Amino acid sequence: MEPRLNYVKLSPEPLKGMYGIETYLRGCGLEHSLLELVKTRASQINGCAFCLDMHTQDARAAGETEQRLYALNAWRETPFYTPRERAALAWTEAVTQLNGHVPDAVYDEVRPHFTEKELADLTWAVVAINGWNRLAISLRTVPGTYKPQMRAQMAAQIAGTAN
Repeated sequence: MEPRLNYVKLSPEPLKGMYGIETYLRGCGLEHSLLELVKTRASQINGCAFCLDMHTQDARAAGETEQRLYALNAWRETPFYTPRERAALAWTEAVTQLNGHVPDAVYDEVRPHFTEKELADLTWAVVAINGWNRLAISLRTVPGTYKPQMRAQMAAQIAGTAN
């Protein structure tokens, strides 16, 4: 697979905004492990090979287990996830697969596990990964090229190209 174009160099300003969201999310108080599960699950749904590769690497680097990553596609049928993680995964699926609405039942399921701010932040995380998935899929970002140490380098490159 060959990338279609280099959107990092061609459109650095929107990427600064996307990285701004990512920077915010890293400091918002939601657990890093939860955010990686959400990003991985949305990427599974969307079929984004690059983002799956990236977020499973990042999750493993942060201590996530292989068992939980392998079972993520079937999270409802396993005992490996906490009630809070289950609620976040249900929310992730509903927001990723909008179908015209997010069901009240899913909202009612997630609310006991998250404050209003946390739910807003969780929703931003789902929105962001869906945006990244769409960039990577449509412009054919090549899977297998990401390494965990690249995240900081990519953010610095974006900041530098916008100056």
